[in-house]
Amino acid sequence: MKQHMNDKIKTIEIYTDGACIGNPGPGGWAALLIFLGTEKMISGGTHDTTNNRMEMQAAIEGLKQLKESCYVRLYSDSQLLVKGMTEWMEGWLARGFKTAAKKPVANTDLWKVLLELADVHDIEWHWVKGHAGHQLNEAVDQEARRQAEHYATAG
Repeated sequence: MKQHMNDKIKTIEIYTDGACIGNPGPGGWAALLIFLGTEKMISGGTHDTTNNRMEMQAAIEGLKQLKESCYVRLYSDSQLLVKGMTEWMEGWLARGFKTAAKKPVANTDLWKVLLELADVHDIEWHWVKGHAGHQLNEAVDQEARRQAEHYATAG
């Protein structure tokens, strides 16, 4: 991951969440970017997905918004996402994206995109407890659910 070289690099906070109606089923994702007190919410979804894919997509889409290398504090209530990027990735890479049980890692396509983005940005991955009243986590949760409901009813 990119080293935090100096204090001139932009510091961004990103709150992310994913939601799914059924698993698999229609899903939504949301990311809230905060820079110098300005907030920008982005969101989307798809008709057929899983909750884990939406959690990962939220982080990807949030990071893709950044036009230059940044220092990022990314907050997610997905332990899979945070532990995947901070604890498990080294082993997965050493084993060719296989788990310790020698099974293929699910969602390898999205993990690879996250790795590419992590090479561009200096990212601190933070887990926050979901549905615990954290205002910004609740905001992205609500938007991700709204997107999932949209995709559940859209034809």
